[in-house]
Amino acid sequence: MREATMGRELVVFTANRVGVLADIARALAEQGINILAVAVMVHGDDAELHVVPDAPTYALDALRKAEFEVEEREVVVVELPHRAGFLRRITEVLARQGLDIRYLYASASDASQSSVVVFSCTNNGKAVLLLREK
Repeated sequence: MREATMGRELVVFTANRVGVLADIARALAEQGINILAVAVMVHGDDAELHVVPDAPTYALDALRKAEFEVEEREVVVVELPHRAGFLRRITEVLARQGLDIRYLYASASDASQSSVVVFSCTNNGKAVLLLREK
């Protein structure tokens, strides 16, 4: 298994409207901030966007300057080989230790040798230590 690290994600709470992700991406791109991972969830008229930027502090400032309601959260970021069974391995490790996954999102491409998994669980620090052992 590759490296498991603590990461920071920014969660943007906003009205669900066409173009909101484009507005967030623009605010970050204008500051030269790269988005490493993103997940979007819609709850009725509201949207919740989870963004893992390469420069969380600057991204937080940029989004607040753009007048978005933003919350910073600690997450676990795991880079895995892009092969069948690796997600199973990490989720089984967490389950055996009684760590409940609150949410998870991942990204991979057919051309890549690796994938990125971002998640939050009942004890992120313990999860990182467990995954580093495997």
